[in-house]
Amino acid sequence: MAGTLLAVLALLGGSQVLKAECFSPWKGEQQMYKLDIGWPKTPEHFTGQTFCVAVDSLHGLVYVGQRGDNVPKVLVFSEEGYFLHSWNDTVEMPHGIFVWNTAIGSSVWITDVGTGKYGHTVKQYSPLGKLMQVLGTPGNAGSSLIPLQFDQPADIFVEETGEIYVVDGDGGMNNRLLKLTNDYKELWLTGTNGSGIGQFRIPHSVTLDAFGRVWVADRDNKRIQVFDKVTGEWLGSWSSCFSEDGPYSVRFTADYKYLIVAQLNINRLAILAAPPVGSIGDCAIVHSVQLADETKPHLVDVDMRSGAVYVAEIGAQQVQKYVPLS
Repeated sequence: MAGTLLAVLALLGGSQVLKAECFSPWKGEQQMYKLDIGWPKTPEHFTGQTFCVAVDSLHGLVYVGQRGDNVPKVLVFSEEGYFLHSWNDTVEMPHGIFVWNTAIGSSVWITDVGTGKYGHTVKQYSPLGKLMQVLGTPGNAGSSLIPLQFDQPADIFVEETGEIYVVDGDGGMNNRLLKLTNDYKELWLTGTNGSGIGQFRIPHSVTLDAFGRVWVADRDNKRIQVFDKVTGEWLGSWSSCFSEDGPYSVRFTADYKYLIVAQLNINRLAILAAPPVGSIGDCAIVHSVQLADETKPHLVDVDMRSGAVYVAEIGAQQVQKYVPLS
């Protein structure tokens, strides 16, 4: 029996603490989080709408993408919360952001949904903001693969091998999931506009688990869809957890036992039990974090070393950090 899953949000010592009172239907240790009220040290650096956040777990860095007129588009903080620097070159309207670490260095991938000369692209930058690679046709929305064209690409996930997963797009003509090789050739593509199996209505976020499965937040269909990373084959979907609001962001916890999902319109972070290998099953919310009204959590990321969860909030115009409690 799955049991009733109840989470109580208490205020304790000035921090939000999430206490789970029941057990997950899948066996495993319960995660509990508290808000790190001291992160960042200088929140005045948030001068625009904070749309996305990415953690460089290897180097202890946190990248924040924000939008607005005459504001730096990318802010870089330490994991302790100290502001380090910012950059702005060729970034128009950041939507998704991802840090890719290799044996020879790290880089930052950004999906840009702008409509100007830099928009409709997926771009790779050095940690200091030097443009290294552009995927797509800058300034031109499209659906072709030769040349590669995007229309408001929403999010990106890059494997250690360099293989790339892109969900395209955030309200444009495309509703698709692409997998590219490390030299940017198409491996497979799936998805059209619709609500059927494998179709999307605003595929908004993408991530991978430890078992070779690709998880996509199918936002306006109010579901998460799951695909095989090798073939692109549809494996299943979750919808029962999202009757109130669709999923905006999907990221796994550091131990891959849970999936962190942002729900913007109800100002909530839902923590779902991850299914075992070989099964998708039904979704179960094991607990949740209820944020203040108009916070509007958009995209999240997880520090895969410490387990901390960072939440980019476009309503509150800030990024907040939640740390796991042992």
